[in-house]
Amino acid sequence: MSDPDRMDIDSEPQAAPVSPPPQPKTQTDSPKANGANGAGVGAGNGEGPTPPPHKSNPTSPAPVAAPTPEEAEAFKAAGNKFYKAKDYKKAIEEYTKAVEAQPSEPTYLNNRAAAYMANGQYVLALEDCNRADELDPQNPKVLLRLAQDALKNGTTGSMALHALDQAEKLLGYSAPKPRKWQLMRGEAYLKMGNVNALDPEALVLRGRALYAQGDNDKALQHFRQAINCDPDYREAVKYLKMVQKLDKMKAQGNTEYKAGRWQAAIDQYTEALEVDPLNKGTNSKLLQNRALCRVQLKDYQGAISDCERALQLEPSYTKAKKTKANALGLNGDWEAAVRDLKEIQEADPQDAGIAKEVRKAELELKKSKRKDYYKILGVEKDADENQIKKAYRKAAIIHHPDKNPDDPKAAERFQDIGEAYETLSDSEKRARYDNGDDLMDPMEGFGGMHGGGGMNIDPEILMQMFGSQMGGGGRGGGGGFHSFGGGGMPGGGRRGAPQGFPGGFSFQ
Repeated sequence: MSDPDRMDIDSEPQAAPVSPPPQPKTQTDSPKANGANGAGVGAGNGEGPTPPPHKSNPTSPAPVAAPTPEEAEAFKAAGNKFYKAKDYKKAIEEYTKAVEAQPSEPTYLNNRAAAYMANGQYVLALEDCNRADELDPQNPKVLLRLAQDALKNGTTGSMALHALDQAEKLLGYSAPKPRKWQLMRGEAYLKMGNVNALDPEALVLRGRALYAQGDNDKALQHFRQAINCDPDYREAVKYLKMVQKLDKMKAQGNTEYKAGRWQAAIDQYTEALEVDPLNKGTNSKLLQNRALCRVQLKDYQGAISDCERALQLEPSYTKAKKTKANALGLNGDWEAAVRDLKEIQEADPQDAGIAKEVRKAELELKKSKRKDYYKILGVEKDADENQIKKAYRKAAIIHHPDKNPDDPKAAERFQDIGEAYETLSDSEKRARYDNGDDLMDPMEGFGGMHGGGGMNIDPEILMQMFGSQMGGGGRGGGGGFHSFGGGGMPGGGRRGAPQGFPGGFSFQ
């Protein structure tokens, strides 16, 4: 981009001045008479008539007034608004107007440099930083941004080091150096690639930069090398022990996770999180790993909380976003899960697996809108045939309408229990249900549980439910089962029971 001082972006081009028309030449030997006396203008001196005075062209535009400082501030405010909205191109446009209005104001250059950096235009940002530094060499904010740009732009690390040196001088020698500045210094050494092998401070700074980037192996090498140079250098010893401890705990947690010992893995990750609370990159991964363990233990709310903490540390951490979405769904909120996964898909359309995860979540959302047969029977989704049968019999005994005469919803619950068992006890129906199919069929002859016909009860369950109420007549008319018709079981047996249905409900 050209230097704004040498550009005229907003002003209209001025119209060329209108020259007076050429005057006709006059003959010196025969001057033209003027008035009654016949004297000509300029007669006798051999000159032509004097042209009229020049008048401005009325169509020429009026001069444009220079922008005022107030207008420059308005441009800056508009740029700030776009910058906060992450619309960096428009922010650059507004900051450029402010720079053109007040070219000697370093604040506008500094703001535009920030927008350039956010938009990935590091060379232009560096130009603005240099100009701002020339205008205000005592501004540490400008110097810090200059150092940041030098690092991101890939230019020589010495430029970043010089900017940091100047900024630190402005702090004063007794003031503590910000941790971020120290890491930037280490990164500058890293880019220069010529760290003094006998300088333990430089080695530790470079090791810390590597550690912050997640390259713990190389960081440990630098800390050990610094200790070799100076065994009493406490900073090197401190970081060496810290990174070693963190790596050990993380590795132990991963081992427990792979072995399926979820709680033991959680304990290791929790302890590792306390080692270095300032390391956002490592801690976000520890939280994500711990969230996965919590999902396995069905602590979905705990998993959601861990993912949210991880995303506070590293907002673009896609794995944590996916884990959170899965935990939301398993916690019963598949609508939120679908929404979160679609946001991930929109942000990264190239993610090959996200489309499959979105479809899976949408299927679970569809399934969640039906009756949850597993929940009705109180079993897990991986329950086997015996567990389903046992749960069904227990639920049927507890919720039979004749045992709950004062509960108006008992019949409805009893009916749901029958539907659940009818579906989950049949492998084909269960597979269709698990795939999201809607298996609700008309309930012919169900009669509100009190009309007789259409439903048969396993005699074993009847005996468990009513015991002595069966009387001496077994399944006859001896009390207790008046609601199923005068003869107890129509047809004297379990009419219409499907194959594999071990007594209970038969929907016809």
